[in-house]
Amino acid sequence: MDGTSDITENELIQRCLDHNLKYQEILYRRFADEMFGICCNYMKDEDEAADVLQDGFIKVFRNLHTFDQSRRLAPWIARIIVNTALEHIRKNKRANEIIEDYTNTVETSVDNIIEQLSAKEIIKSVEELPSKAALILKLYCIEGYSHKEIAENLHISIGTSKSQLNRARNLLKQSINKLHG
Repeated sequence: MDGTSDITENELIQRCLDHNLKYQEILYRRFADEMFGICCNYMKDEDEAADVLQDGFIKVFRNLHTFDQSRRLAPWIARIIVNTALEHIRKNKRANEIIEDYTNTVETSVDNIIEQLSAKEIIKSVEELPSKAALILKLYCIEGYSHKEIAENLHISIGTSKSQLNRARNLLKQSINKLHG
């Protein structure tokens, strides 16, 4: 051990703000694996996810001076990474595909079936969703974005965000029902 694993977040941040490359690398290594997992949730392949990770950390270092050190660093970095992924999607026009309003109001409760599923089965079912419905489901349910934030980031209406979430939930329920009758 080189003694850097026990450095506090505030000390690490301060040394990064002093443009100390060694500590910038430590910060990157401390959070890169977790953030790469987030990138993989939004990108179609690992190469794209790695690009988003790199762009996201550039933004982290550029904006570190704005971080409120009374808060935790990981959620702040994760928010930047998710926003970078969304920017990447927009730039590649994947988010500009036509998203049809889905106004079906089928009941979306997922009884006790979900408790019987493995994490692999749930992930597989989410990955099989149409890309935009899956994206909105992840942003809303995993990242905690509001429909307003989703709408602003994806340049869609709040109603479209809500209807796509409803669509994702219904399709997920259908997929789960097929798996377990």
